[in-house]
Amino acid sequence: GVLYGSPTVENMGKPTIIEITAYNRRTFETARHNLIINIMSAEDLLLPYQAEFFIKNMNVEEMLASEVLGDFLGAVKNVWQPERLNAINITSALDRGGRVPLPINDMKEGVYVMVGADVTFSSCLREVENPQNQLRCSQEMEPIITCDKKFRTQFHIDWCKISLVDKTQQISTYQEVIRGEGILPDGGEYKPPSKNLKSRDYYSDFLITLAVPSAVALVLFLILAYIMCCRREGVEKRNMQTPDIQLVHHSAIQKSTKELREMAKNREIAWPLSTLPVFHPVTGEIVPPI
Repeated sequence: GVLYGSPTVENMGKPTIIEITAYNRRTFETARHNLIINIMSAEDLLLPYQAEFFIKNMNVEEMLASEVLGDFLGAVKNVWQPERLNAINITSALDRGGRVPLPINDMKEGVYVMVGADVTFSSCLREVENPQNQLRCSQEMEPIITCDKKFRTQFHIDWCKISLVDKTQQISTYQEVIRGEGILPDGGEYKPPSKNLKSRDYYSDFLITLAVPSAVALVLFLILAYIMCCRREGVEKRNMQTPDIQLVHHSAIQKSTKELREMAKNREIAWPLSTLPVFHPVTGEIVPPI
């Protein structure tokens, strides 16, 4: 499941309890857990300096893992050196108009990660703004960034797509939240099923499912056994209903077949005189038969 969205002013300052129910698809074992989220005011955790990175060798699912995101924030913190650093937004490149990668060479779709800090940008992050690197980006060449090696071991950053935003230089204007397509209407409090669910006995259903096909198979087996065993006419009844001339003809065929098989076994006997050669094959003289 995915939980997304932003809390409203009504949820600020009080804990929000989210009840999560999960079950095992194989054993159907059910577990329930309460997730408590404490919503605080954003004014207490101001992060006016925000930088958005485009990571080419990651998908959004991989980036959401706590270990991978922690490694990325550690690399950014090593370059930026802020006191407080948090991830603000993670967006797939497909949501920004990117193309679906080809399924070759383990290509990734890419992900945008926005982080915020409480100190101004470091000199390394501002290197992408110098004219030389801007010229290289316009020529579709990689810019020269001194701190790229600190990311290269795990993350391939596209430095031409980095975005640096300074919130202190922007005039903040309060906009009233208008409920529209972006905010769903309040549907009331969800009431999950009771924890004391009655266990259902599937033994009778199992017996019915197993007994009905077995009974049908047994009936078919008995019918087939009756047809094959009890309905046979026998050899005597067959001979009584068969004309005598047909039986004699069939018996003669069997005797002839038997005689031919016996003659085929005795092929090594002397050849008849009529089949022996009369002339010598080399001299042509008359050879008397043996």
